[in-house]
Amino acid sequence: MLLSWAHMPGAPILLLLCMVPLFCSTKETASVTKQSQQYLNKEDYVAIENLPRTLANANISVAYLCTAPCTVHLDVMASSEFRTGIVVFKNRWKNERNLHHLRRRSVKLRFPSSMVYRDDFLMKSSIDIHYAVVRAWVVHNLEVDTRVRHNESMFYAVAKTYAVLDTNPPHRRPYKDHHICMSWFYELIQRLEDKAILVCPLESDVITILPFPLASSNEHSGLIKIFEPFTNRDLETRRRQFVKNYPMFTLSMWIYLLNFCTSNECGIFHHVDTNKMYASPLLFLNNKGQVHAQLQLITGNDAATLTKFSLPLYQWFRLDVTISRKMLILDTLIGHELESHYSHSYSVDKDIYFDDTNGYMALGGSKYVVGIDGFFGPVKYYRLQALHMDQIFNPLPDDNIYHQIEDYYSRCLHVRERVQVLFSILQDRHDLETKCQAKNYYKDLYLRYEEKQTTKMAPWTQEEQNKYSNLIRLLSTYDGLSGDFYNDPVSQFGKYIFEETMKNLSYSLHHLRDAVANLLDASCSGYHKASYLLSVMYEIGLGVPANPDEALLYSLVGAQGDDRLGLLKLGYKHLQGIDHHSLDLDVAFSYYINVAKKTITDRLARNAEQAFVETIRLMDEDILKEQTRENDDLFLWLKQNAERGDVYAQHRLAQMLFWGQQGVSKNTRAAVEWYEQGALENEEPVLMYDYAVLLFKGDGVPKNKKLALKLMKKSAAKGQVEALNGLGWYYHHFRKDYIRAVKYWRKAYDKGNIEAAFNLGVLHLHGTYPGQVGVNETQAYEFMSKASEGGHIEASINVAQYLITGILEGVPRDPETAIFLAKFVAEQNGNIGLVIRKAVNAYLDGALDEAFLNFILTAEAGVEMSQSNVAYLCEEHLELSTVPLGDICIWRYYNLSVHQYNPSNYALLKMGDMYYYGDKSQHKDLELSMKMYTQAALQGESQGFYNLAQLAQEGISIPEYLLRHLNIETSLYRNNRSLAIELYERCQNESAEESISPCTLVLLYLQLSDTWQFIRNSSLVYILGTIILATFILQCVYTLQENISQSRRANNVQHSSPPEDNPSTTPTPEPTETSVGSSFAPPNSENGNLSLTR
Repeated sequence: MLLSWAHMPGAPILLLLCMVPLFCSTKETASVTKQSQQYLNKEDYVAIENLPRTLANANISVAYLCTAPCTVHLDVMASSEFRTGIVVFKNRWKNERNLHHLRRRSVKLRFPSSMVYRDDFLMKSSIDIHYAVVRAWVVHNLEVDTRVRHNESMFYAVAKTYAVLDTNPPHRRPYKDHHICMSWFYELIQRLEDKAILVCPLESDVITILPFPLASSNEHSGLIKIFEPFTNRDLETRRRQFVKNYPMFTLSMWIYLLNFCTSNECGIFHHVDTNKMYASPLLFLNNKGQVHAQLQLITGNDAATLTKFSLPLYQWFRLDVTISRKMLILDTLIGHELESHYSHSYSVDKDIYFDDTNGYMALGGSKYVVGIDGFFGPVKYYRLQALHMDQIFNPLPDDNIYHQIEDYYSRCLHVRERVQVLFSILQDRHDLETKCQAKNYYKDLYLRYEEKQTTKMAPWTQEEQNKYSNLIRLLSTYDGLSGDFYNDPVSQFGKYIFEETMKNLSYSLHHLRDAVANLLDASCSGYHKASYLLSVMYEIGLGVPANPDEALLYSLVGAQGDDRLGLLKLGYKHLQGIDHHSLDLDVAFSYYINVAKKTITDRLARNAEQAFVETIRLMDEDILKEQTRENDDLFLWLKQNAERGDVYAQHRLAQMLFWGQQGVSKNTRAAVEWYEQGALENEEPVLMYDYAVLLFKGDGVPKNKKLALKLMKKSAAKGQVEALNGLGWYYHHFRKDYIRAVKYWRKAYDKGNIEAAFNLGVLHLHGTYPGQVGVNETQAYEFMSKASEGGHIEASINVAQYLITGILEGVPRDPETAIFLAKFVAEQNGNIGLVIRKAVNAYLDGALDEAFLNFILTAEAGVEMSQSNVAYLCEEHLELSTVPLGDICIWRYYNLSVHQYNPSNYALLKMGDMYYYGDKSQHKDLELSMKMYTQAALQGESQGFYNLAQLAQEGISIPEYLLRHLNIETSLYRNNRSLAIELYERCQNESAEESISPCTLVLLYLQLSDTWQFIRNSSLVYILGTIILATFILQCVYTLQENISQSRRANNVQHSSPPEDNPSTTPTPEPTETSVGSSFAPPNSENGNLSLTR
């Protein structure tokens, strides 16, 4: 410790000062000889008078007496947190004549403003002084050489004295009067600052990098962390001081290793600077379990060391890394209670260079190195402290998950051993029976179907038989010699268990509880689709009681085993911070980027375990009608048209067969035949381009560069933009003619081709762009950003990595966008597409349980389409929502859907309705309801505008901030009615229907209502009413007069000629009277219906 202290800044001065007893004493310490006695004895004497108690500018006096020509020295030495023994004031004068007489001299003591005043509008750098001492001494001129320095002259002093000044922290000091006339604005700001209560930012140099378990596998992905400069000025000053003179930090991490590194080195923790070079510290794991540590020195060279001990497997241990200037210490403490300990120290000749704000740090893997095979526990980082292992506070939390990880792998280790032993016995028996035997059909049948003595050969103890009874039962029914037995028998056994279990679950979800034992054995056998299914079951209580610890365990196990859905699930949960997962964007990105990088390699595999990812919503009847099979009408119709030479049908069939789209199984050979027919016979530009790509790469067809180039040129001549990019790829890949390649890529890029944009970016990234010297990452980023905007997968991955690290100049760190890009690519993975395709096919076949199970697997992984489909199934088929999830199914998955980056309009409207009406899962909330409708409206959904207009008509006030999102100025609409009309008009504009929409009808009704109200409220209505009433009265008077006149004529006729007995001569009434009466009679039902129908 003494040697380390001696290397600190200012330490030599402190040692020099402490050699003089005067300066190592406290305030109460006096001189060896009292000053008054020296003065009375007429000896050399010096004293400081009128000195203020606290550090401040002042006029002081120095009393002195010299017995020979002398020089009087006066200075002030101060120390702060980062600098020690700094002279901030000094003065001296000579006395050669007035000897043996006491004299006094007035001195103006002046300090730097940053030492005596607080920060203000003009001064921003007050220094916190810890110690200040005023010193005075007398030296005889004849005894001291003139070349002696000020501080060194003290050693020749014949009289000396000192006084310690009290210091004030910056916030207790007065403001400085700058003697300037500030403007009114600056003076106002100054006064506001005077009255402000300053609050120091709550900041610590101790950072928790990871508070929970993180799954790590041998992949180029890990947890990326950026450390910014401290906001607290004192901490930041100390950090910079350590960077320059005394680097120190401590890193403590918990690790659970499953295997040593299978490659040369695997990343534990490493630092990459802005120049993309390894910096301090770098910790790698080798294939023997040793830790390779590498450090960067201030000279620019590197130093490395290798531990003599190996890290333990299948056990939690804490790895502590401490760096202090020239020393590296690695400590390993094993077990929950830190039972055992290994240590390794390494020292270097030069100081270690360490600046944690330069570049980024990675826990696990990165784009430059793969990660370890295991798990990380809590990781703590002390930025400004070099601690001993006993001083580090980083215990393993007493959470169940850490114990469960150990218990799981302890059990699975025994399971795998037993299964491996059994299969070894079966393999030896099979080899023995078939070795050197001639082919015999009946012998092969006997060996295949004879009774297998599986369980009898396995060395099971009674305790093991009780413990692993389910495993023994499964082994007894498994034909281990079929399938990929010689490749990975244990994993194939797990796959067999999982597939058999899924067959039973496809008939009914009521068997989920009984499937847990099988799924656990499949998981232990290394088939981690079973691990993921277990995590979903325990997450949401699907067939088993919900258990967050078990759900997290199997999620971590599946992710560590590189299960795509398991990785997606953890990334999604940490992105949203739901289901007992903490919100952590960096952790979410580490999982998403892992799947995103696998998407590229998975697409190249082209095996039957993948399918093209398509967006298929069950509520969209048009999309469902497009789904087909090889024997369905749509496929057969396309095939018939293709055989007749229809190029569209040929292209569509080729795409469906090549990628496995719309429910068609992958068939590369059949796809190539349609590509070939359309390209060679019909010379269709798109098909010529696609077939040329296959010929260039030899994908499903033998390579033929000559024919491919011919077709590519023809396609380009016919205006196919992609063919220009293909020609550029040919000259770059085969001819190495970068100038011509760029020429074609530039043409394609100018026409909007994203592949060309990516290729140009790659040239800039590799430094091979013609006419350009070296790498130009800025240009590469610009081109790849364009390609990423168009959905290019590899470009999106590159852009995401730039955004998560933020090391490219001019490109700020943006974790949200980085996650969006990584998530977009990850969800294009063919393994996810296969599960979605199984769900869609099952739904079309009427197998609702199987469809529900597969949709819910991808829904819990964060696939928005599946979330809305699960909610739709629960809503439309109530029998699904009653057994596994209860009433929460509809609410949960619509709610998850609307919180995605790209929620469906259907889910937004449904959630808006739920918030509007309220139910058992959610109380009524009009504001949230309007938020949902507004978001749907912003995405172009006319129903969103319609619902908002309905709410406005009901008298509900729509919040102003929502209207601002819709670009509606509230001041232009005086009431809810006028606002509703505006919303209905927007609804009408957004409606895609050719027929009259409901918005159009409502607008017509409102316009008619307004017209009627206008007529009723205007004076014209009274005039019209008077005219109508007068007309009616005149008509009645005229009719009455006619009736009276007819009656009189009838009476006259009756008196002139009496009636006869013959009834036929009786006069009948005039039809006028009858018609008048019938005109007021109600019509019969038949005539009424006809009138209404018309």
